[in-house]
Amino acid sequence: MLRLVVKGHIESAGPVGSNWLKKKYNLGMSSATIRNDMNELESMGLLGHPFTSAGRIPTKLGYQAFVTELMEAAVISVDERELMQRELLSAMQDTQLLIRESSKLLSRLSHLLGVVLSPQMNNGVLQRLEIVHISAEMLMFVISVQGGFIRTILLQVSTELKRSQLDDLVALLNERLAGLTLDEIRRTCVPRFQDITGEETGLIQLIVDRSTDLFTEAPEARVIQLEGASYILSQPEFSESAQMRELIEFLDDGSSIVRLIERSSDLERVNFGHASIRIGVESEYHSSGKLSIVSAPFIRSNLQGMVGLIGPTRMNYARAVALVEGMATLMSVPGSPKHFA
Repeated sequence: MLRLVVKGHIESAGPVGSNWLKKKYNLGMSSATIRNDMNELESMGLLGHPFTSAGRIPTKLGYQAFVTELMEAAVISVDERELMQRELLSAMQDTQLLIRESSKLLSRLSHLLGVVLSPQMNNGVLQRLEIVHISAEMLMFVISVQGGFIRTILLQVSTELKRSQLDDLVALLNERLAGLTLDEIRRTCVPRFQDITGEETGLIQLIVDRSTDLFTEAPEARVIQLEGASYILSQPEFSESAQMRELIEFLDDGSSIVRLIERSSDLERVNFGHASIRIGVESEYHSSGKLSIVSAPFIRSNLQGMVGLIGPTRMNYARAVALVEGMATLMSVPGSPKHFA
């Protein structure tokens, strides 16, 4: 009975009554029997009763029981699968473009908020380090890691460098650092350059002194891509002005969403290819518990990002899981969409 009430509420967006269930699913039992079953589920905390004479709606506990014990797996259609492969194939070699396009596509297919969180670069393998003159006293360090991710940082220098000096130093830095993770570079920077820290430009010493700034990415630096705000704002749960204002404030706070997505993966200890579900999430701006998050990790090179959907607790969880897991799998196989199944 709980499965039918949840399915009915997802479809109708309103309380589900015994007569509606009887007609909708041809249950072969009386309305009184259905009401008794619903009363029992309510006494267990699985259903709620929003109005005295209304039907029932699932509680947070009821949704949790549904997704862990009763939910049937959904399957992405062949057409949708081919659409995902076709639209993301051209972006596979450009990770930033892939993040943008995947969030748009997820939103379009689900009519929910598509969310993609870029990987944290600390475990990324350095592919190339470039240094660009911005001014006589300012250098821009461009750190490229495997997987197509780039980080830039500006550092002030006290000595003006000649182009030839800079080229020689860049070649030396790449010779000693390329192929190491940013975390390894940060931890071992001092011994790797202890033989040449006295070089005349002072640049090597600057890099050693500022290694934490250069080779550590703060959590707040992660990029989050959101698409489909209009879909979630059109849901009946947010039709009242106060609810809509609270939701808009939540959507405007990217750092809050980053923390929620990261917390989802931490709490569930999710594995690649498997989605986690958080029902009735709360945040600084959104305390009503009317939002849920379905998310899964994707892997590019050895970097892990997150892809997900945010919607009302009334979302179609089975379809959301299928879309998120399918997208995470596709994003993790650069250039090889044939492996997506």
